[in-house]
Amino acid sequence: MPDLAWNAAFWNGHYNWKTGGEEWSEAWGGSEAQWFGSLYPRLHCFLRGKSVLEIAPGFGRWTKFLIPGSVSYVGVDISQECVDACRRTFFGIERATFVKNDGLSLAGIKINTCDVVFSFDSLVHVDLEIIESYIPEILRVLSPDGVAFIHHSNLAAFNGSIGQPHVRSLTVSADNVVGAIKAAGGSVLIQEIINWGGEHMHDCLTLFGRQRANFKSIRIENPNFMEEARIIKDFQAPWGQLVAR
Repeated sequence: MPDLAWNAAFWNGHYNWKTGGEEWSEAWGGSEAQWFGSLYPRLHCFLRGKSVLEIAPGFGRWTKFLIPGSVSYVGVDISQECVDACRRTFFGIERATFVKNDGLSLAGIKINTCDVVFSFDSLVHVDLEIIESYIPEILRVLSPDGVAFIHHSNLAAFNGSIGQPHVRSLTVSADNVVGAIKAAGGSVLIQEIINWGGEHMHDCLTLFGRQRANFKSIRIENPNFMEEARIIKDFQAPWGQLVAR
């Protein structure tokens, strides 16, 4: 755990999606505050006017921010429950398509058709064999200058010394994801190793693309990611809450 069978069962019928995943954004004051305060500042220069593919959108927590700035959007998820929920939520948006996949591949997505591949707060729950299966598929569908942003576990770096917080994979680390990307012919652009819900740096954000000759990747170690969340919740989220009043 969390292997393919666990993910297929847990997110399709077992998990209670009553808040659509918003519970995972509470530390930031909600998904809107988390998107505009944390994710968008990291990704804004890659997103506008692009063809976007999202892996494991769940109930569309990030989809609602990805679609408006895209020229086309595809969401793939192993859970039929999640696919159906997104189809209901985003019904009538012609440039948005949602499909069920096998949790390992991007079958049906044509080569060179995606400018951005995005997955946040989803692939942290998959083991290395799944990451290693997805990476060549991601590189296949990316446009020549396209980028992929994935949020994954870094627990393998701890060799089991801190348990398995937040159902992260014990087999994935920042280093072995770099190895998988290079083995598939890609280049890592930047990695940010972060904490999540505590002091341990057991998560990682990786941006990568097709091979870039002589490109020197950047690695950041950010032990203040959750402090960033607190600041966003306390001082940015209240501004967005004004709209609902």
